[in-house]
Amino acid sequence: MKVLVVGGAGYIGSHVVLELQQAGHDVYVLDNLQTGHREAVATAPFFPGDIADNELLSRLISEHRIEAAVHLAADSTVGLSMQDPGIFFNNNVGKGALFLDTLVKTGVKILVFSSSAAVYGSPDNMPIKESHPLNPVNVYGSTKIMFEEMMHWYEKIYGLRWMALRYFNAAGAAPGYGIGEDHNPETHLIPIILQTILGQRQELQIFGNDYPTPDGTCIRDYIHVADLSRAHVLGLEALSAGEAGGVYNLGNGQGFSVREVVRVCEAVTGQKIAAGISPRRFGDPPVLVASAEKIKSELGWVPQYPDLESIAASAWEWHRLNPNGFNKQL
Repeated sequence: MKVLVVGGAGYIGSHVVLELQQAGHDVYVLDNLQTGHREAVATAPFFPGDIADNELLSRLISEHRIEAAVHLAADSTVGLSMQDPGIFFNNNVGKGALFLDTLVKTGVKILVFSSSAAVYGSPDNMPIKESHPLNPVNVYGSTKIMFEEMMHWYEKIYGLRWMALRYFNAAGAAPGYGIGEDHNPETHLIPIILQTILGQRQELQIFGNDYPTPDGTCIRDYIHVADLSRAHVLGLEALSAGEAGGVYNLGNGQGFSVREVVRVCEAVTGQKIAAGISPRRFGDPPVLVASAEKIKSELGWVPQYPDLESIAASAWEWHRLNPNGFNKQL
């Protein structure tokens, strides 16, 4: 298929582009480079621009005969969503609606959407299944639910075929392909740990050590970004084949506390790091662990990197070789 990946120059987007290309699809990337990097998608035709630019998007779809899309263009920093919610409602919902309108008006009726475990809030039961009630505790999670609802109605009214992949914590990098995680500022745990090991931070700040967990720190489910990206390929191909779509969790089904992740990263790198305790961040659930049985049984998804050690090792390879990110090697 000819696939448009919006937000394709970002961390997850660039890995999705790689997986799609390896599966034989023709991939085109649209990204405003707010957080993405042109260097991360050097092998794909690239178009700088915004998903709300109807004229640009329509022309791109028409000229390249786009058949399907992957939507990863969104603001995703949970803490910021609780400080400036208007940005998130504008970018993730308002611009998202304009993007959907352009897709259906230009005849693109297949869409895989980057959703989030944040839609569940703080569930009582683990692992979390797709049927769990949606009860987000932050604005970011609310915007993901809103876009899922929009796709539901666009399916009923316009015949959109869609799939929402609810990510848990993406981490790692594609070994040997020169792409990895490069955010500014960085907010994700594993790269922050590795930056501390590289001396780019004085110490790791652990946000809260009084959660109702065995060691008091938050527990999360980590999934290798390559495994997560491969699910997008399966999703597009399933929708193209006429399968039902809907929502799917993406995680490994096991949780690790912040302190456990620190210990794994120390073992992978052979170095100890300094860690301090800061107050909890507003909107952080204590525990999030996925059940990914649905996508395994229905789409045949099988993670190739199910253990935290291999995830951390691939991230370490990227950060060690690219300590200052894309094209900024020391």
